[in-house]
Amino acid sequence: MAQLPFFTLPGMPGDVERIEAALVESVRTPDAYLNDIASHLIVAGGKRLRPVLTLVAAQIADGPASDDAVQGGIACELVQTGSLYHDDVMDEAPTRRGVETVNAKWGNLQAILAGDFLLSRASEIAASLGTEVAALLARTIGRLCEGQIEELRHTYNAARPEASYLASIAGKTASLYATSARIGGIVAGFDRPTIDTLTEYGEAFGMVFQIVDDLLDITATDEALGKPAGHDMVEGVYTLPVLRTLQAGGIAAASLLDILGRPLEPSEREKALEIVRTRAGVASALTTAREWAAKAVAACDPLPSSAATDALRSAPEALLASLDV
Repeated sequence: MAQLPFFTLPGMPGDVERIEAALVESVRTPDAYLNDIASHLIVAGGKRLRPVLTLVAAQIADGPASDDAVQGGIACELVQTGSLYHDDVMDEAPTRRGVETVNAKWGNLQAILAGDFLLSRASEIAASLGTEVAALLARTIGRLCEGQIEELRHTYNAARPEASYLASIAGKTASLYATSARIGGIVAGFDRPTIDTLTEYGEAFGMVFQIVDDLLDITATDEALGKPAGHDMVEGVYTLPVLRTLQAGGIAAASLLDILGRPLEPSEREKALEIVRTRAGVASALTTAREWAAKAVAACDPLPSSAATDALRSAPEALLASLDV
């Protein structure tokens, strides 16, 4: 089952149920084997933040969450899930959402093809909503790839520029949140300024989401994460709290620099985590997350006064509150 979303509206439990049912139906095929693979991570659960954002965005004028809004949100969630299938192959990840990854259970070839299948279903759904939504989703998939490539080109690069990190998360994470919100505005028939404002909100919220996620990888326990903390550092992906720790200089930065630049042994991972957790890089990254949260909240100002707009306004702080730092 899906977890409770950060966007809260009175009718949200029912909307989440609609999303769950539509997600399962969207990947159903006559082939039972493909069904199992394609639905594997879907039935494992998740927050469903992207489709929930689509539904909330569509309701800012107090209108209902239409079936088109549900389908638009599903298209975004399928893009996210398909990208996770591919990510897990690249990372050789054994688990995701508390279950075996598709690549661990069925193999890399099946995971890649199933990820492609989910992307194709997302594109099919987007096309049913009109050429604008179809083109938007296609551009977004491109941005996800660009963001991932930007990350890969700096793997194990301890001198990774902060601008590279920000460009990467804008592409691989924030773009899909922006698209989720924009689709909500499009299918609800809002005017262009409102649609653009919702897009701006989604982009800023997505930046908060990824920085918080990167902070959790440093600060949370293995049990809370469901995987070893510091996984990004082990994989050579140096995120904002790590980059800020290195930028601060001093003995701690020099010690961290001596560890990074290569795959980490378990003892090295623990040492690197201890350095980053106890230095100012975490607080500095959190400050940046709060700045993006403020941009998301400010983007709500031109929107109509409604329960849905209130939900958008409160969501960034709820996301920040998930950090125990």
